[in-house]
Amino acid sequence: MPELPATPKLTTLPTFSRSCEALNPLLSLRTAGFDANLKLNPATAKAMNFGPIAKDIQLTIPPLSSNPNSLLSLSSHMRLSLLSSPLSFLRCLTSSFSRLPRRRALCNYCIHHRCRLFLRSLPEAAKTHQPFPSFQQVSCLSHSVEQLACELQSSEPLKKWDFSNYDDSDSDVFKLDDQPEAFKFEGGGAVAGRDTKHLESPGVEVKELEEVPEQWRRSRLAWLCKELPAHKSGSVVRILNGQRKWMRQDDATYVVVHCTRIRENEAAFKVYKWMMLQRWYRFDFALATKLADYLGKERKFLRCREIFDDIINQGRVPSESTFHILVVAYLGASIEGCLDEACTIYNRMIQLGGYSPRLSLHNSLFKALVAKPGDESKNYLKQAEFIYHNLVTTGLEVQQDIYGGLIWLHSYQEVIDKERIMQLRDEMGLAGMEEVKDVLVSILRACAKDGDVEEAEKTWLKLISCNGGIPSLAFVYRMEVFAKAGEPMKSLETFRSMQELLKGATSTGYQKIIEILCNARHVELAELHMQGLVQSGLKPLTPSYVEMATMYLGLSMHEKVEPTFLSCLEKCRPNRAIYNLYLDSLLKAGNFSKAEEIFNHMQSTEAIGVGAGSCNAILSGYLASGNHVKAEKVYDLMCKKRYDVESSSMEKLEYVLSLTRKEVKKPVSLKLSAEQREALVGLLLGGLQIDSDEPRKKHMIRFVLNENSNTHSVLRRHLYDQYHEWLHPSCRRDDDSGDSVPFRFSTIAHSYFGFYADQFWPRGRPTIPKMIHRWLSPRALAYWYMYGGYRLQSGDILLKLKGDSEGVEKVVKALRARSLECRVKRKGRVFWIGFFGNSSAWFRKLVEPYVLDGLQDYLQGGNPNDSEEAQGVNFDSESDVDGEESEQNDSSS
Repeated sequence: MPELPATPKLTTLPTFSRSCEALNPLLSLRTAGFDANLKLNPATAKAMNFGPIAKDIQLTIPPLSSNPNSLLSLSSHMRLSLLSSPLSFLRCLTSSFSRLPRRRALCNYCIHHRCRLFLRSLPEAAKTHQPFPSFQQVSCLSHSVEQLACELQSSEPLKKWDFSNYDDSDSDVFKLDDQPEAFKFEGGGAVAGRDTKHLESPGVEVKELEEVPEQWRRSRLAWLCKELPAHKSGSVVRILNGQRKWMRQDDATYVVVHCTRIRENEAAFKVYKWMMLQRWYRFDFALATKLADYLGKERKFLRCREIFDDIINQGRVPSESTFHILVVAYLGASIEGCLDEACTIYNRMIQLGGYSPRLSLHNSLFKALVAKPGDESKNYLKQAEFIYHNLVTTGLEVQQDIYGGLIWLHSYQEVIDKERIMQLRDEMGLAGMEEVKDVLVSILRACAKDGDVEEAEKTWLKLISCNGGIPSLAFVYRMEVFAKAGEPMKSLETFRSMQELLKGATSTGYQKIIEILCNARHVELAELHMQGLVQSGLKPLTPSYVEMATMYLGLSMHEKVEPTFLSCLEKCRPNRAIYNLYLDSLLKAGNFSKAEEIFNHMQSTEAIGVGAGSCNAILSGYLASGNHVKAEKVYDLMCKKRYDVESSSMEKLEYVLSLTRKEVKKPVSLKLSAEQREALVGLLLGGLQIDSDEPRKKHMIRFVLNENSNTHSVLRRHLYDQYHEWLHPSCRRDDDSGDSVPFRFSTIAHSYFGFYADQFWPRGRPTIPKMIHRWLSPRALAYWYMYGGYRLQSGDILLKLKGDSEGVEKVVKALRARSLECRVKRKGRVFWIGFFGNSSAWFRKLVEPYVLDGLQDYLQGGNPNDSEEAQGVNFDSESDVDGEESEQNDSSS
């Protein structure tokens, strides 16, 4: 190989006496500072401090060797090349790129670390004369000096390097800096997600790969860095288990750091979890912090939270960056409960860590609190006040949206705090902020709850003076203010002005004026506006029909209750509230046979159902009419459902029961019946969740139903009634309000659910019990199907199941023991059990007696709207695994 021509010795740099490593002569080096004769340009020489002898420096490029084995590796001579000259560095970098296919896994590491050493090796004059760009911008797929040379002469603004933190010891380690890539979340976390650049976090120190003394160890580490990111979780664990004999803490740490460098954070997490189980593991706070931060930036909040909890369990306080990123990760998720978790982490950040969060984090969390509907956001008033307190005490800017949001939250409370609202308004005035429309509407809402006509009129005048018109809700609240003050005619005037100014009334306006007129017993006016609402085509109509029927019942106008009831059934969905009113009207009118017919219809229709109110009404009617036999049957039904008997009927009922029974049974609370226990098994298999409080050994069952599912719409009423005595007080609704049953409700925290928590949700993760074959009854299968199953248009049935492979195998064996042949397909972390052909028909026959009447149609014919999730599962493929699911889908299902 030809050598470079001899050049005079330099006082600052060694001579170019080394051989050139097979550089491609076709590469254009002019952009790198060389002229057409391959001599260094004077301007480049001056910038690099080569001195006046730069004109004698010339580079001779030999032909490119066709033998790849003749290329020198980067690790063999990189250190000497870096100390010789910047040009030698470019030559060695090209040599390493020629071996890129064999060292792809180390590419990012080599570029990042070597470029930093290269900049440190420059003379002081070179550092001061011209700054150099960050070599992190060089793509890991660039294979030529031309790419790197073009970066040096880029027209983009050059970044200055800070050399003050470098010392001699840095040559043995490199620090894992924050990823330059910004992460953004939708919603309230978007602003806070961009405000993590200057958060301090500890640096991770890892030795260079070439500093490892054993060649075989270096080769294996390089192989692991290349292979692990391409494998799934099970394969990663198997590969790592095969390295137990030689792998130690430093080796595993290097692999974790490398995976984070190439943005394979999921692989880094798997390696980190594996190393935690090894006997040689030592907790590394810096490594845990960096990995948690990277996972949080990718919205993997479950992974990030797991490492966060592990840091606390080790007796350490997580860094400010981890707190900040985890809060933003929760804010960026749309899963139920993530906002509560974000508030919890935010509070611990201040109380446990003693940190002062950034302004963006305060604002983003506050924005997420007030983004929910008013009935839900009102529960976060204390949290919102805590955020405001932190803003004030830390001297941060309190924006107008914070004041407006606090007033908005206060206006939705059951008891209005007038003094606090006035204090917030005064602070807005002192800060020079005007009260915008939203704030004025919130003040009107607060006045409506207290009936404060004077303050409401002042606020109304301010709204009139605002540009853009008056919001429709302002008319509604003004109507309510006058109604609370006992002036329904002024409410009617406000409604008519609403029709005039807005060119027509809204649905909410119609509902409010009908409610006010019904409460004031203005029958003709109420009927006139009810007719106007029906003719307008606005929805919903049910609340207004309920108000009209309530007025007729209170005035004993039973002849008008029935037409109202029939009209409601014609135009609206079945509703328990209107049925209860009609039942009461029939009983008060003495029409017991018709009342019994309506009660039986309610009891047989799952979409309506009977509650404590309807049972007490029919019981009182039977006792009044002397029908003691039927009264006893209703009482037995109430004992079974654990409904309380009204005191007005209890005395007479005890006398009736004493004639035929030695001991009067009374409803017993807080004990699951046999049907409730079997149903709970099926619901837990279908995805029902249990939240546990381990220190107090109490557990809460959380019912989450899909609002878009017709099956769940029917099932929610049944489950609400089935477990009504266990429901948390915040989830209970008035028995007459049939449509108010939420799609998400939970039980009280009780130790009685400990058995189910230990069997189905140990350590907060879904698990299939070992004894599941004993509990898989037909009723349990029916509830599993109704809650977590799907009926496809082809007639096949799919059941969703979460757990490990061993548990799924036990379920399959139990099903086959009942002559239910099935197939299993895995999609992500969810297993799907499919019944096809004759197995599907046998499954339907087995569970049919326990399926709710309102769901028989879905079981027989199927409904494509309820099987969208299952449509993506392909049982025709030979593989047992069908794609992957995202972390958020797994969490929400």
